[in-house]
Amino acid sequence: MARLLGYLWPRQTAWSLPDCPALVPDGLEEHADADGIVCIPAVRGEEPAADRLGALLATAFGAKWSPAKERLLIAATGSKADSLDEWLRIDAFAQHCALFHQRPFVWHIWDGRKDGFHALVNYHKLAESSGKGRKLLETLTYSYLGDWISRQRAAVGQDIAGADGLLAASIELQTELEKIISGELPYDIFVRWKPLYEQPIGWEPDVNDGVRLNIRPFVSATLSRGRIGAGVLRVKPNIKWQKDRGKEPERDRTDYPWFWNGEKFTGERHNDCHFTKADKQMARQRRGTT
Repeated sequence: MARLLGYLWPRQTAWSLPDCPALVPDGLEEHADADGIVCIPAVRGEEPAADRLGALLATAFGAKWSPAKERLLIAATGSKADSLDEWLRIDAFAQHCALFHQRPFVWHIWDGRKDGFHALVNYHKLAESSGKGRKLLETLTYSYLGDWISRQRAAVGQDIAGADGLLAASIELQTELEKIISGELPYDIFVRWKPLYEQPIGWEPDVNDGVRLNIRPFVSATLSRGRIGAGVLRVKPNIKWQKDRGKEPERDRTDYPWFWNGEKFTGERHNDCHFTKADKQMARQRRGTT
């Protein structure tokens, strides 16, 4: 079941890798989402994720599909959820992380409430080059989440019970996503093998740097109702940024200060370093790459 999350996007985005053969059409393309964002609740006039996944499964299984088959598939994952919606909200992301060796390509971003805002975001599109990944994160933050926030504000105005809590949680999530877009520490991306003048400023990920490094800002974020250590993710993937084994060849201290301890070159492979936007901008100015 956790593997099926990938079918919510075009197959070439969700699955193709440079060392894998091209995939042929399988008849499920009509269910693929184009922009990389699938919300679990209904947002922006789009169907909720459970309905979309249910339609995909109905196409895949044909005449064999039934409510009983749905419950059987959910139970086979070890989940106690009663529906696809409950499975997506509670168990799917943890199972997806385990299936893909803690390097998920679908990121479950939420506001910390089971009944709140949840979005499944395709990492490959979120880390797309030429500013497309940043634009996608902005779309999530201001269009999808913004629509949800507007609806909660309207519900508060109508004195609907619980709406104030939903509004507060979604605004908190939006604030954290804005910090990731901006990229001030500790919401910055750090890539050990790139010089300081090539370090991303704000959400400028390079998909080739990998999930381990690019997911860090989302884990560094904080939610008052979220999981400890998981940031704005539903659960924390088993990813660490401790020092890697081995040593680096000597590098220039100005460009690679993390390989130095004062005047002494250590070459230690640190991965959990943070640099301000000003540090990076100054490095680019020195290099003439601004």
